Amino acid sequence: MARASFVALPQRGILAVGGPDRRSFLQGLVSNDVEKVSAEQARYAALLTAQGRYLHDFIMIELDEAILLDAEAARLSDLKRRLSIYRLRARVTLEQRPELAVVAVFGEGTLAALGLAAEPGQARPFAEGAALVDPRHAALGARIVAGRDSAERALAEAGLAVGEFADWDRLRLSLGVPDGSRDLVPEKSILLESGFDELNGIDWQKGCYIGQELTARTKYRGLVKKRLMPVRIDGPLPAPGAILTLNGQEAGEMRSNRGDIGLALLRIDRLGELIDGNATGLVALPPSSMPHLGEAS
Repeated sequence: MARASFVALPQRGILAVGGPDRRSFLQGLVSNDVEKVSAEQARYAALLTAQGRYLHDFIMIELDEAILLDAEAARLSDLKRRLSIYRLRARVTLEQRPELAVVAVFGEGTLAALGLAAEPGQARPFAEGAALVDPRHAALGARIVAGRDSAERALAEAGLAVGEFADWDRLRLSLGVPDGSRDLVPEKSILLESGFDELNGIDWQKGCYIGQELTARTKYRGLVKKRLMPVRIDGPLPAPGAILTLNGQEAGEMRSNRGDIGLALLRIDRLGELIDGNATGLVALPPSSMPHLGEAS
């Protein structure tokens, strides 16, 4: 792996949830345990419809008396609007924080350079903000939430070089990590089809939240029929949303890609053939976080 480098993620934005009721407010809405979120611990979570369908996903970290949601910038206003619906009499504030940037740090030596252990979600103060191990997968490296100039200056002082977004994106894809609505379809995607269990995005012990009933039923009744996972593509790249076929029958749907690697929502009953490389130009690559899928037949 190349040495540690960093790249700003302008497609990400920050929504701050403040006020004395911020923790209990979010706890009843999102898929992970907000009680475990602190300045030292980040969590990955999703906001769902009442029917358990994906609306938004985000990384949560506490900073300056607020829980910051690192979410998709283009849809940040929609996230704020949807959370506002549930505010009622809760003592919470919802504020977009455009002065804060999200910077990805990845490559060999990343966590050591930032003084972090290889534990998903571990966080510490950095550059008047926070540095955190990506809570979805430690191999994806770290994220900095801080003012962009402060973050990039501190990273350069730590000996890290400016990297390329394409390199980070390929790493993300190889690990099976979705990137918001590039890979997840609002009001359609299901968490367990999208890798949220393996990516630490669901807490099965916490109390109720919106969409929890369908999510639990899907898990305990074994209703997952498709999985989002990395694929290697030979030849022309299918457009996002394109239907993938195997021997004339539907095998899945393409999502985001970068070069010859992408993410696709694949039918589990076709995985054996796809993993074996029997599909012309398309090979499924179950990531290390999903070893059981490599046994599909």
